[in-house]
Amino acid sequence: MPGRDINRYGDNVDTAHNVFAEHGDFIQAVIRSRIKNKDEADDIFQNFFLALVHKPVPEGVRDIRGYLYKAIINDIVDAARRVERYQALVHRYSEQLNFSINRIGPEDALTINEETDKVLGLISRQLRRSEFQAITLRYGSCTDISEVAEKMGVNSGTVRRYISVGLAKVHKLLKAK
Repeated sequence: MPGRDINRYGDNVDTAHNVFAEHGDFIQAVIRSRIKNKDEADDIFQNFFLALVHKPVPEGVRDIRGYLYKAIINDIVDAARRVERYQALVHRYSEQLNFSINRIGPEDALTINEETDKVLGLISRQLRRSEFQAITLRYGSCTDISEVAEKMGVNSGTVRRYISVGLAKVHKLLKAK
């Protein structure tokens, strides 16, 4: 079975190469029309090749340039979202440095751990099992979405939905308290 996956990806690489050979100038023109920074545009261009390897152009697409245009725009939007999410995480992290556990005494650290356990217990009773499991695997174990999906036996989209719905419930619960 593993050999079949290698062959499939080899075929996908060839297919992506052919698409880039035929439509590479078009792909670059679309990317450069949306992304002014040359380095970012090059990253998007390379990532788009990898996206085509992962998910080749479906058979029977009549308007290949239309398909490529829409796929490129979607990749650009996804890249922008990733950058925004990363910047938000960095901002939150920098704010948390002001409240570092290293600045408090051991007794206070123990109290914080106990309170964290209480909060986890509270939210475990308020969330569906799948939502709680997805949130604790994702944030408690610092696991990425694909690994959480694999551990839970569901797809990545389902994990994202579990996390989103679960965090919304937690936010609503904390707001009410």
